[in-house]
Amino acid sequence: MSMKSTLTTAIAATLLAGSLSFAAQKDKAGDAAKGKSTFEDNCAVCHNTANDEKKMGPSLKGLYKKPALKNGKKPTDENVRAVINAGGNGMPSYADMLNDTEKSDVIAYLKTL
Repeated sequence: MSMKSTLTTAIAATLLAGSLSFAAQKDKAGDAAKGKSTFEDNCAVCHNTANDEKKMGPSLKGLYKKPALKNGKKPTDENVRAVINAGGNGMPSYADMLNDTEKSDVIAYLKTL
């Protein structure tokens, strides 16, 4: 194999790996529009997003701008996902009710509030 051929193969492999990594990051980041729909179908009955009024659960308006979640933890994707998965205080666990992509989409939506 010539040096030029080896270099071309290496560049192609690097570009492929980069595009796969980008696709994985995009999925992890979630789609806010899809997340809004998932939220409305699963969460809106208990959580407000338009104002700060509590329904059955706390309002999620400005969630990512708050210093802490109700559990005292910082509002990070990891901590929000943990609450979605575990539920608690009357909230059901969504660990098995939503798939990982749906959870990422809901998180992306919550960031827009």
